[in-house]
Amino acid sequence: MRIILLFLFIFNFSFAELKNVWASKDFLKNDIKIIDVRTPGEWRETGIIEGSYPIMFFDEQGRFNIPLFLEQLNRVVKKDEQFALICRTGSRTSEISKFLAYELGYDVINLAGGIEKLMQEGYKPVMYLPKNQ
Repeated sequence: MRIILLFLFIFNFSFAELKNVWASKDFLKNDIKIIDVRTPGEWRETGIIEGSYPIMFFDEQGRFNIPLFLEQLNRVVKKDEQFALICRTGSRTSEISKFLAYELGYDVINLAGGIEKLMQEGYKPVMYLPKNQ
């Protein structure tokens, strides 16, 4: 029985992958879903990537709710579907992507440099409008 459980555990995570890619306008041309894990205040301040999914991980006080984040994430991506995470500079997504890939088996791309790097390249984010508006 233990061997079967070990096999299932290894098999489940054998497809997990983590890539670190510099955030760039060229990357945005890919057909990969982008999850923006910043706070609503940050989304309002800079805007968001057009077509991205704003799903906050850490709140303004640095607290997090993993079950709520995963519930919202799983509405957007399938566990075996590759997707990218972005934050302001890539610091938060560096840690979140490791957790999602190595602990939970997601296929994640961390967009290093974050939205700030994109904006330095001349990318113009779109205005963030909460869904209830």
